[in-house]
Amino acid sequence: MTPFCANQAPIAILTYHQIAQAPPKGAPFRSLYVSPGAFARQMLGLRLLGYQGLSMSLLLPYLQGQKAGRVVGITFDDGYLNNLTHALPVLQQHGFSSTCYAVSQRLGQTNVWDRAAGVAQTLLMKPAQLRDWVAGGQEVGAHTRHHVHLPALALADSLQEMQQCKAELEAVTQSPVEHFCYPYGEYDPDHVLQAVQAGFASATTTRRGRCVAGHHLLQLSRVPMLRSTTLPVMWLKLGTAYEDRRAV
Repeated sequence: MTPFCANQAPIAILTYHQIAQAPPKGAPFRSLYVSPGAFARQMLGLRLLGYQGLSMSLLLPYLQGQKAGRVVGITFDDGYLNNLTHALPVLQQHGFSSTCYAVSQRLGQTNVWDRAAGVAQTLLMKPAQLRDWVAGGQEVGAHTRHHVHLPALALADSLQEMQQCKAELEAVTQSPVEHFCYPYGEYDPDHVLQAVQAGFASATTTRRGRCVAGHHLLQLSRVPMLRSTTLPVMWLKLGTAYEDRRAV
């Protein structure tokens, strides 16, 4: 399998974090909250525009050029419980699938990696809830064991964070975990090789933009969906070079 995208038309992979009401103005990372109502409107908007929302496994044939169609990837970072309670029913309503990147040693805990930045602590899915997510037609991806800064680790430790996260999540969900997301969007070339070694078919980053032919499947760009993303802006992100010009 070639490690590069071969899709003829650009494909957007949407990035969500929390599907919940945002904390008060001035709170850290407030932009990463999308309200349940806004999420519902966005998913309806996708369907009305003719898009099919897909998990990374179902999106992969489109990225590889084996299939063509009006599709968009839907991903959730970190594994928040509010993804299950607020996003899952909407995804099911529209027949969409998605991938939630979970932190295997933090299941049932909170986003402790954000605590030093003053970010409010929010519940993450427990193992049983992660199984409910999969039973609801969704997919689980890996986000390391502890939501680490990969470049700060020795290479043996970063590989362990990837490999064991995959194994632990597969044991929890009893389903394959074939897709990875670099925590904080931080990685070096060695980590790309390690993602391959760990057995992942794709890996997503925080680099902004749509996926086009020639992009590496283990360094995929994504399109952030934020509290401020209105429906017209969502259309711009999907159907134009609006987001591609913001690649970082």
